[in-house]
Amino acid sequence: MKPTTTRNIFLILLGFLGLGAISGGVLLIISPTGKMLGLPITEFKNLPFQNFMIPGIILFTVLGIIPLLLIPALIKKPDSRLADRLNLFKDMHWSWSYSIYVAFALIGWIQIQLIFLQSAVYWLHTFYIFYGLLIILIALLPQMRIAYQKKM
Repeated sequence: MKPTTTRNIFLILLGFLGLGAISGGVLLIISPTGKMLGLPITEFKNLPFQNFMIPGIILFTVLGIIPLLLIPALIKKPDSRLADRLNLFKDMHWSWSYSIYVAFALIGWIQIQLIFLQSAVYWLHTFYIFYGLLIILIALLPQMRIAYQKKM
């Protein structure tokens, strides 16, 4: 696959994640009972919140806004000292690294949901775990690593 094709698939995956998380986050924020999403709060055992407002805000920002902000950063590759400070992969552009962080955040988000559900695993949980793994897999492809490797 061409590097641009791989990158475009990667950007589409991040865009789909971001848009889905923004819509889910907004629905949880405006309907903290979870009713609009069909998430009865009674299904979640030992939930540390009284409602879904805080999870909605987290979903909206971490899995919604951040992936959408990464798309132009992955295209333009801007320099950022602040972003580089949190970049664990010093040989790679920070936007590439942050996309890996987002994928791990998605997998963690689903795992936390499963902990609080304590009973049911829905097909959507499995889908999003594989979705996060797909983002990581594509990011680790040689053409992606070459495209986002810092020029030394």
